[in-house]
Amino acid sequence: MDLRPFLDTALSAAFVARGIHQLYQDKGFTQSTKSTPTDVVTQADKEAEAAIRALIEQRHPGHVVLGEEGGQEGEGEYRWIVDPLDGTVNYAHGFPFYCVSIGLEVRGEVVVGVVLDTARGELFTATKGGGAFHNGRPIQVSQSPKLLGSLVATGFPYDVARDRENLTYLERVLFKGITVRRPGAAALDLAYVACGRLDGFWEVKLNPWDVAAGRLLIEEAGGMVTGIHGEPYHLGNRYLVASNARIHQELLDTIHGRL
Repeated sequence: MDLRPFLDTALSAAFVARGIHQLYQDKGFTQSTKSTPTDVVTQADKEAEAAIRALIEQRHPGHVVLGEEGGQEGEGEYRWIVDPLDGTVNYAHGFPFYCVSIGLEVRGEVVVGVVLDTARGELFTATKGGGAFHNGRPIQVSQSPKLLGSLVATGFPYDVARDRENLTYLERVLFKGITVRRPGAAALDLAYVACGRLDGFWEVKLNPWDVAAGRLLIEEAGGMVTGIHGEPYHLGNRYLVASNARIHQELLDTIHGRL
Protein backbone atom coordinates (compact mmCIF):
# COMPACT_ATOMS: atom_id res chain seq x y z
CA MET A 1 0.00 0.00 0.00
CA ASP A 2 1.27 3.46 -0.89
CA LEU A 3 0.97 5.41 2.36
CA ARG A 4 2.19 8.74 0.98
CA PRO A 5 -1.27 10.17 0.19
CA PHE A 6 -2.43 9.34 3.72
CA LEU A 7 0.69 10.86 5.25
CA ASP A 8 0.10 13.99 3.18
CA THR A 9 -3.44 14.20 4.54
CA ALA A 10 -2.25 13.78 8.12
CA LEU A 11 0.37 16.49 7.61
CA SER A 12 -2.09 18.91 6.05
CA ALA A 13 -4.60 18.31 8.84
CA ALA A 14 -1.96 18.73 11.54
CA PHE A 15 -0.80 22.08 10.19
CA VAL A 16 -4.39 23.31 9.87
CA ALA A 17 -4.93 22.39 13.52
CA ARG A 18 -1.72 24.13 14.53
CA GLY A 19 -2.91 27.28 12.84
CA ILE A 20 -6.10 27.17 14.87
CA HIS A 21 -4.14 26.67 18.09
CA GLN A 22 -2.03 29.71 17.27
CA LEU A 23 -5.01 31.83 16.26
CA TYR A 24 -6.71 31.39 19.62
CA GLN A 25 -3.48 31.82 21.55
CA ASP A 26 -3.20 35.23 19.91
CA LYS A 27 -6.78 36.45 20.21
CA GLY A 28 -7.91 34.60 23.33
CA PHE A 29 -10.40 31.80 23.79
CA THR A 30 -13.24 30.53 25.93
CA GLN A 31 -12.97 27.27 27.81
CA SER A 32 -15.21 24.84 29.64
CA THR A 33 -14.81 21.55 31.48
CA LYS A 34 -15.85 17.99 30.73
CA SER A 35 -15.50 15.10 33.19
CA THR A 36 -13.89 17.06 36.05
CA PRO A 37 -12.96 20.70 36.82
CA THR A 38 -9.44 19.96 35.52
CA ASP A 39 -10.63 18.28 32.29
CA VAL A 40 -10.54 21.41 30.15
CA VAL A 41 -11.74 21.93 26.58
CA THR A 42 -11.29 25.14 24.57
CA GLN A 43 -12.57 26.60 21.32
CA ALA A 44 -9.26 25.55 19.80
CA ASP A 45 -9.88 21.87 20.60
CA LYS A 46 -13.32 21.88 19.01
CA GLU A 47 -12.49 23.94 15.94
CA ALA A 48 -9.25 22.07 15.26
CA GLU A 49 -11.08 18.74 15.32
CA ALA A 50 -13.84 20.07 13.08
CA ALA A 51 -11.26 21.28 10.57
CA ILE A 52 -9.40 17.95 10.63
CA ARG A 53 -12.64 16.03 10.10
CA ALA A 54 -13.63 18.26 7.19
CA LEU A 55 -10.27 17.82 5.46
CA ILE A 56 -10.32 14.04 5.85
CA GLU A 57 -13.91 13.83 4.60
CA GLN A 58 -12.99 15.91 1.57
CA ARG A 59 -9.93 13.87 0.64
CA HIS A 60 -11.08 10.40 1.71
CA PRO A 61 -14.87 10.04 1.57
CA GLY A 62 -16.06 7.04 3.53
CA HIS A 63 -13.18 7.00 6.00
CA VAL A 64 -14.12 6.97 9.68
CA VAL A 65 -12.79 9.47 12.22
CA LEU A 66 -12.42 8.85 15.95
CA GLY A 67 -11.77 12.18 17.67
CA GLU A 68 -11.42 13.16 21.30
CA GLU A 69 -14.13 15.80 21.05
CA GLY A 70 -16.56 14.28 18.55
CA GLY A 71 -16.19 10.56 19.11
CA GLN A 72 -16.83 8.16 16.23
CA GLU A 73 -19.77 7.52 13.94
CA GLY A 74 -19.94 4.31 11.98
CA GLU A 75 -17.28 1.71 11.20
CA GLY A 76 -14.83 1.24 8.39
CA GLU A 77 -11.53 -0.31 7.32
CA TYR A 78 -9.88 3.12 7.38
CA ARG A 79 -10.08 4.94 10.70
CA TRP A 80 -8.36 8.22 11.53
CA ILE A 81 -7.62 8.63 15.24
CA VAL A 82 -7.33 12.28 16.20
CA ASP A 83 -6.40 14.32 19.23
CA PRO A 84 -6.87 17.87 17.96
CA LEU A 85 -5.07 19.39 20.95
CA ASP A 86 -3.22 17.10 23.33
CA GLY A 87 -2.17 19.00 26.43
CA THR A 88 -5.16 21.32 26.63
CA VAL A 89 -4.47 22.35 30.22
CA ASN A 90 -0.94 23.33 29.19
CA TYR A 91 -2.36 25.24 26.23
CA ALA A 92 -4.89 27.08 28.39
CA HIS A 93 -2.11 28.26 30.70
CA GLY A 94 0.37 29.13 27.96
CA PHE A 95 2.71 26.33 29.03
CA PRO A 96 4.42 25.41 25.74
CA PHE A 97 3.96 21.64 25.68
CA TYR A 98 0.95 20.68 23.56
CA CYS A 99 0.39 19.22 20.12
CA VAL A 100 -1.92 17.73 17.54
CA SER A 101 -1.78 13.94 17.09
CA ILE A 102 -3.17 12.09 14.06
CA GLY A 103 -2.96 8.39 13.30
CA LEU A 104 -4.46 6.30 10.52
CA GLU A 105 -5.55 2.76 11.31
CA VAL A 106 -6.15 0.40 8.38
CA ARG A 107 -7.93 -2.86 9.17
CA GLY A 108 -6.92 -2.62 12.81
CA GLU A 109 -3.28 -1.61 12.30
CA VAL A 110 -1.94 1.93 12.65
CA VAL A 111 0.10 2.69 9.54
CA VAL A 112 0.56 6.47 9.64
CA GLY A 113 1.37 8.68 12.60
CA VAL A 114 1.92 12.43 12.90
CA VAL A 115 2.59 14.47 16.03
CA LEU A 116 3.06 18.22 15.54
CA ASP A 117 4.29 20.35 18.45
CA THR A 118 2.46 23.63 18.07
CA ALA A 119 4.70 25.78 20.26
CA ARG A 120 8.02 24.62 18.83
CA GLY A 121 6.98 23.67 15.33
CA GLU A 122 8.60 20.25 15.71
CA LEU A 123 7.15 17.58 13.45
CA PHE A 124 7.31 13.86 14.19
CA THR A 125 6.15 11.42 11.49
CA ALA A 126 6.11 7.68 10.93
CA THR A 127 4.74 5.17 8.44
CA LYS A 128 4.50 1.44 8.98
CA GLY A 129 7.74 -0.10 7.77
CA GLY A 130 9.04 3.28 6.65
CA GLY A 131 10.77 4.52 9.79
CA ALA A 132 10.25 7.48 12.08
CA PHE A 133 11.36 11.06 11.51
CA HIS A 134 11.82 14.36 13.31
CA ASN A 135 11.57 17.37 11.00
CA GLY A 136 12.35 15.05 8.10
CA ARG A 137 15.40 13.38 9.63
CA PRO A 138 15.41 9.73 10.75
CA ILE A 139 15.22 9.15 14.50
CA GLN A 140 15.98 6.28 16.83
CA VAL A 141 15.27 5.61 20.47
CA SER A 142 18.00 6.15 23.05
CA GLN A 143 20.71 3.63 23.85
CA SER A 144 20.43 3.92 27.65
CA PRO A 145 21.14 0.42 28.96
CA LYS A 146 19.89 0.79 32.54
CA LEU A 147 16.91 2.37 34.24
CA LEU A 148 19.12 4.10 36.79
CA GLY A 149 20.45 7.12 34.99
CA SER A 150 17.58 7.17 32.52
CA LEU A 151 15.03 9.95 32.11
CA VAL A 152 11.42 8.75 32.12
CA ALA A 153 8.04 10.43 32.13
CA THR A 154 4.50 9.69 33.22
CA GLY A 155 1.08 11.32 33.35
CA PHE A 156 -2.03 11.24 35.51
CA PRO A 157 -5.79 10.99 34.99
CA TYR A 158 -7.82 14.12 35.64
CA ASP A 159 -9.24 12.91 38.97
CA VAL A 160 -6.14 11.74 40.82
CA ALA A 161 -7.93 11.88 44.20
CA ARG A 162 -10.34 9.19 43.02
CA ASP A 163 -7.87 7.25 40.89
CA ARG A 164 -4.60 6.95 42.81
CA GLU A 165 -3.15 3.87 41.12
CA ASN A 166 -0.39 5.70 39.28
CA LEU A 167 0.74 7.45 42.45
CA THR A 168 1.86 4.03 43.69
CA TYR A 169 3.78 3.36 40.49
CA LEU A 170 5.38 6.80 40.63
CA GLU A 171 6.46 6.34 44.23
CA ARG A 172 8.18 3.06 43.39
CA VAL A 173 10.07 4.64 40.49
CA LEU A 174 11.08 7.76 42.41
CA PHE A 175 12.27 5.78 45.43
CA LYS A 176 14.68 3.92 43.14
CA GLY A 177 16.35 7.24 42.36
CA ILE A 178 15.01 7.44 38.80
CA THR A 179 14.49 10.90 37.31
CA VAL A 180 10.86 11.43 36.30
CA ARG A 181 9.14 14.20 34.35
CA ARG A 182 5.41 14.92 33.98
CA PRO A 183 5.01 17.32 31.02
CA GLY A 184 1.28 16.75 30.47
CA ALA A 185 0.80 15.70 26.83
CA ALA A 186 1.09 11.95 26.26
CA ALA A 187 1.42 12.16 22.48
CA LEU A 188 4.48 14.39 22.82
CA ASP A 189 5.89 12.21 25.60
CA LEU A 190 5.74 9.25 23.22
CA ALA A 191 7.36 11.28 20.44
CA TYR A 192 10.15 12.17 22.87
CA VAL A 193 10.74 8.49 23.57
CA ALA A 194 10.92 7.87 19.83
CA CYS A 195 13.61 10.51 19.31
CA GLY A 196 15.64 9.60 22.40
CA ARG A 197 14.87 12.61 24.59
CA LEU A 198 13.12 10.30 27.01
CA ASP A 199 14.21 6.73 27.71
CA GLY A 200 10.80 5.56 28.90
CA PHE A 201 7.21 6.52 29.63
CA TRP A 202 4.23 4.97 31.34
CA GLU A 203 0.68 6.08 32.00
CA VAL A 204 -2.70 4.72 33.01
CA LYS A 205 -6.17 5.66 31.73
CA LEU A 206 -5.02 6.68 28.26
CA ASN A 207 -7.32 6.85 25.23
CA PRO A 208 -6.67 5.72 21.63
CA TRP A 209 -6.17 9.30 20.43
CA ASP A 210 -3.40 9.78 23.01
CA VAL A 211 -1.46 6.79 21.73
CA ALA A 212 -2.13 5.92 18.08
CA ALA A 213 0.51 8.12 16.42
CA GLY A 214 3.06 7.99 19.24
CA ARG A 215 3.10 4.23 19.46
CA LEU A 216 3.91 3.94 15.77
CA LEU A 217 6.67 6.54 16.15
CA ILE A 218 8.32 4.52 18.92
CA GLU A 219 8.08 1.16 17.20
CA GLU A 220 9.41 2.55 13.93
CA ALA A 221 12.27 4.16 15.88
CA GLY A 222 13.27 0.81 17.39
CA GLY A 223 11.51 1.07 20.74
CA MET A 224 8.93 -1.02 22.57
CA VAL A 225 5.35 -0.43 23.66
CA THR A 226 3.44 -2.87 25.87
CA GLY A 227 0.64 -2.98 28.37
CA ILE A 228 1.34 -2.35 32.04
CA HIS A 229 2.19 -6.00 32.68
CA GLY A 230 4.37 -6.41 29.61
CA GLU A 231 1.60 -7.92 27.50
CA PRO A 232 1.35 -7.01 23.80
CA TYR A 233 -0.22 -3.60 23.47
CA HIS A 234 -3.46 -3.17 21.56
CA LEU A 235 -5.07 0.16 20.76
CA GLY A 236 -7.74 0.68 23.36
CA ASN A 237 -5.65 -0.68 26.23
CA ARG A 238 -5.69 2.22 28.68
CA TYR A 239 -2.45 1.15 30.39
CA LEU A 240 0.79 1.67 28.52
CA VAL A 241 4.53 1.35 29.06
CA ALA A 242 6.94 2.57 26.37
CA SER A 243 10.72 2.59 26.25
CA ASN A 244 13.88 2.25 24.21
CA ALA A 245 13.43 -1.53 24.72
CA ARG A 246 16.71 -1.83 26.66
CA ILE A 247 15.21 -0.64 29.95
CA HIS A 248 11.72 -2.00 29.37
CA GLN A 249 11.72 -5.01 31.67
CA GLU A 250 13.47 -3.08 34.42
CA LEU A 251 10.89 -0.31 34.18
CA LEU A 252 8.06 -2.84 34.37
CA ASP A 253 9.63 -4.57 37.37
CA THR A 254 10.12 -1.26 39.16
CA ILE A 255 6.55 -0.11 38.51
CA HIS A 256 5.23 -3.33 40.03
CA GLY A 257 7.59 -3.36 42.99
CA ARG A 258 9.57 -6.40 41.91
CA LEU A 259 12.89 -4.55 42.21
